[in-house]
Amino acid sequence: MTPGCYGGPTAFVLPPLPTMSPPKDVSQVLLSVGGLVGREIDLDAFLQTLVDRIAVTMQADRGTLWLLDPARGELFSRAAHLPEVSQIRVKLGQGAAGHVAKEGEPVSIQDPRGERLFFADIDRLTGYRTSSLLAAPLRDAEGSVYGVLQVLNRLGGGQFTDEDTERLAAIASQVSTALQSTSLYQELKRAKEQPQAPVGYFFNRIIGESAQLRTLYRLVQKAAPTDATVLLRGESGCGKELFARAIHVNGPRRDKPLVKVDCAALPATLIENELFGHEKGAFTGADHRVQGKFEVADGGTVFIDEIGELPLSVQGKLLRVLQDREFERVGGTQTVKVDVRIVAATNRDLSRMVAENRFREDLYYRIKVVELVLPPLRERGAEDIERLARHFVATAAKRHRLEPPRLSALALERLKSYRWPGNVRELENCIESAVVLCEGEILEEHLPLPTVDRPLPARGGAQAEPESPALLSLAEVERRHILRVLEAVKGNRTAAAKALEIGRNTLSRKLKEYGLSDEG
Repeated sequence: MTPGCYGGPTAFVLPPLPTMSPPKDVSQVLLSVGGLVGREIDLDAFLQTLVDRIAVTMQADRGTLWLLDPARGELFSRAAHLPEVSQIRVKLGQGAAGHVAKEGEPVSIQDPRGERLFFADIDRLTGYRTSSLLAAPLRDAEGSVYGVLQVLNRLGGGQFTDEDTERLAAIASQVSTALQSTSLYQELKRAKEQPQAPVGYFFNRIIGESAQLRTLYRLVQKAAPTDATVLLRGESGCGKELFARAIHVNGPRRDKPLVKVDCAALPATLIENELFGHEKGAFTGADHRVQGKFEVADGGTVFIDEIGELPLSVQGKLLRVLQDREFERVGGTQTVKVDVRIVAATNRDLSRMVAENRFREDLYYRIKVVELVLPPLRERGAEDIERLARHFVATAAKRHRLEPPRLSALALERLKSYRWPGNVRELENCIESAVVLCEGEILEEHLPLPTVDRPLPARGGAQAEPESPALLSLAEVERRHILRVLEAVKGNRTAAAKALEIGRNTLSRKLKEYGLSDEG
């Protein structure tokens, strides 16, 4: 969903707007929606619904929520009744909203004609005729103004009264308190502390505005309200767990548990017990019944991370859960019924594993009802890398109780040019290290990155390969790259693992998958 555009799919149902007299108690404005904001429900839909309710409460024709972008010295409309345009920006101090943001005081305009604080260009842009206007500041816990709440045109042709001004100020105070629990406010705060970069767009704690991510946001908004099983595919560190969380909190199970099982972190012998639990006496030391993750998550969502590592012996049991929502605990005979949604993730090529009889075909098709492919960081563009880097600078500084350092131009360019084989997770760890080690400014030498990125594929070779990687599977591209690196280092496995930035054991496993021995 593009910032400033409202009318896309929403992930929750709100009670209808009041059709009779507006509530006298301003707390009723947030009563039915206040609990949603802390769960990071689709913020655009939430904010638009909130503006709708405020307009009704204030008996106004239109409402606008403005937020401050310190980098540009502007206010931008984040939620508004603007059918004519997607977003409006005004300079700090410009017009009524700009004046409120700059001076921190409410403004009431009863007749725009000749009023110096009225910015007529907005009416000319939208074709809307403003006859009266009321605006109040949004202040954070420190008393700083970070936005403006504005309503236009009192219904019935009347004027906004002093009582209306007090009411809007009270509503603004409540709205501000609610917004400060969201990631949107955290980004506004980051932009204030680091005004080198404009405010970035947030979707359920996911930072990024690249075309690939925007497409994924739309798909999440479509899939989340259903109970469809979702498969997330992508390289390690690209944010699969955040997307799993977004699917859960935007769906009907948001009030129930989201339980994670990491198949890669568990020995194969323990995964079945972790998922399904066990009965008393099932094995030595099992002195009481233990519930598995599926029972713990009953009514909610189970996130199965690295499902490609799931042993074949357990895959059949998982298939039964997907088909019938039932299973038996380890060592038990009693059938347990559960109501769960399953979201799975993997960085493996499951279709290839199916062809090699290492993953059940029937399970594969069961888990990929909805398939979302997450792009690696290097394909998301330099702007997303900068947004993430600045966000991680702010969060790392806060975590370690440090003043947020500046990010030098050379360091930023280095971050943008690096290929990030570890994706967002690697970038976060890189920035945290730099924040801890620098002295007020992150320079290029503070970044724990290799002096030279991964070596380019060797030229020549015994056999030419087709120059059309777009037609190859991800696994095949990986295989060819590893073999080229091995050729470049004259078969030295240790050097190849170092160049590929993977462990020697990981390289050994991959070579065995390719049918090669690990000698030398």
